[in-house]
Amino acid sequence: MGKSKLMDLIDVVTNGAEPPNCDKTLQITPTFAKDGVAKGIWQVDDKFLNGFGVSMGGFLASAADIMMAYAMASKLEKTQTFTTIDLHTTFHRPVFPGEVEVVATVERLGRKVAYVVAELVQNGKKVGDVVSSVMILEG
Repeated sequence: MGKSKLMDLIDVVTNGAEPPNCDKTLQITPTFAKDGVAKGIWQVDDKFLNGFGVSMGGFLASAADIMMAYAMASKLEKTQTFTTIDLHTTFHRPVFPGEVEVVATVERLGRKVAYVVAELVQNGKKVGDVVSSVMILEG
């Protein structure tokens, strides 16, 4: 199993490269990643639902975290990598089967830490907001 590179994420969006397994498992398709902004579509189906017929919150947080990675990858140098060190999710309404639009934005990019936000929207209504602190690593 090879080590993934940051540019691999950008290649998924720009060149149709194979996405990471987590993207495939969560059924999220990144559609844009440039200058600290990333957009994607999360396909929610029965496998993500709890006993009440709505998506479990952890899946929503995961969808945001994935798109935040694309946003980060679009801002960093080839020699840099990153890891999430803090993730907070606010749920606004339930997520039902169907498409969820996910937009992630790098709000602040420091030398060692970045602040990233994501908004998730289903049927024109905000279903969640996620904020994250991300540690930037060299090499």
